[in-house]
Amino acid sequence: SKLLSQTVDITVPSVRILSFEETINALGGPEVVSVGILANMSGDVSGMIMFILEQSFAHIALNILMGKNVTSYEELTEMDYSAIAEIGNIMAGSYVSAISSLTNFFINISVPSVCIDMLGALMSVPAIEYSKIGDKVLLIEGSFLGEGQTVTSRTLLIPEMESLNKILTCLGIPV
Repeated sequence: SKLLSQTVDITVPSVRILSFEETINALGGPEVVSVGILANMSGDVSGMIMFILEQSFAHIALNILMGKNVTSYEELTEMDYSAIAEIGNIMAGSYVSAISSLTNFFINISVPSVCIDMLGALMSVPAIEYSKIGDKVLLIEGSFLGEGQTVTSRTLLIPEMESLNKILTCLGIPV
């Protein structure tokens, strides 16, 4: 709310554990163009966290943050990419902080990277990195409501299998 200088309500998120393929399909399919903001997690939990922005979310946020009417990804400047990275950094930090609070695990996140591409391409980075040791993604979906508009938030927690088991065990969820 402070960053956007307006009231933003957030719905209670839903969480699902899916395979990489199921995650891509749940997000609309491999050819849907989206913004991916990816950060590495380290500490008591290792893996990646990815924030997926729909085009409408990115455009609305940039229009509010940067005060300009962005209609296409081709128009984005380095400053726009930096603003998108900061949105992802704030969101990833919020989710990691919540998980840390619930589990008492120390989790650090790296500086995020931003890429605009099809979902299949965006998901190839974590799939290549982690598919040999696990094929599970925690898909966290919620909605932001503000100024008469609703946009969906999609955060992917992609822990190493050992880290996923630690989180689930700590939360009392059978592994």
